[in-house]
Order: sequence, then structure tokens, then C-alpha cells
Amino acid sequence: MVNRTIIGFDFGTKNIGVAIGQEIIGTATGLTTFKAQEGIPNWQQIKKLLQEWQPDLVVVGLPLNMDGTEQPLTRKARRFTNCLHERFSIKVILHDERLSTIEARSYLFTNNGYRALNKKRINAVSAACILESWFKQQIS
Repeated sequence: MVNRTIIGFDFGTKNIGVAIGQEIIGTATGLTTFKAQEGIPNWQQIKKLLQEWQPDLVVVGLPLNMDGTEQPLTRKARRFTNCLHERFSIKVILHDERLSTIEARSYLFTNNGYRALNKKRINAVSAACILESWFKQQIS
């Protein structure tokens, strides 16, 4: 395993969660949530984030239906991924994000109670769940 810094995104049309992780230890931490309008973020905020963390790779959650088929949000996530790559010349990988929001809600509720279940925290923790799932897949 390589020691790379990786940023994970939980893409949404209104909110985009962000997490940071270290591949060598396979863990991620939710950083923040950016507002988006129809899936379009403030690209200056994304640029600032990438400049600050200097990631080696970006992983974006790919929203799929439970049966693995694509949905309208899937196409928007692919567009977001393409924009990240084109604007910032960084390698971006899509990773199946099914059940990441449920996992994030469960984690937040178990560790912090009902008050922790706000949208911004859920999106950031969902991004961390996506990233950690990607780490686990690299090992197997």
C-alpha cells in the first residue's frame, strides 16, 4: 500500500460532502460540506481545498440504485467527476456509494446521538465512508 493523501466526495445536487484520508492507514475523516446548485459547486472552494490538501487522488461516490443500475444522479456525478479532472488536472476515480448515507447516519447517531444528524455532518461522514470503502476494496 502507498502513502497517498486522497480526498473523497459525496456528490449531491444540493450538498457535496468532503473527506480526507491516508491510504497507508486506510481511514478517512469528514472535512466539510459544500453547497451546490443543481450539482454545481463553487469551484473556487474546491480549488482552495485541493490547493490546501494537495491530494494525490480524488474518489467520488457513484450513486447507483440498489440493483446496480444507474439513476439520473449517476450522470450528474459523472459530470462532476469530469469537471474535477478537467479543471484541476487531477486523477479522479468513481466508487460505488450505495448505503454510504445510511452508514454515515448510523455512525453519527451511535457516536453522537440524534443531535448529530444534521445534513452537513452526514454528507462529510458519507464522503469518509465512501473513501474508506474504496480503501478496503484496494486491499482485496
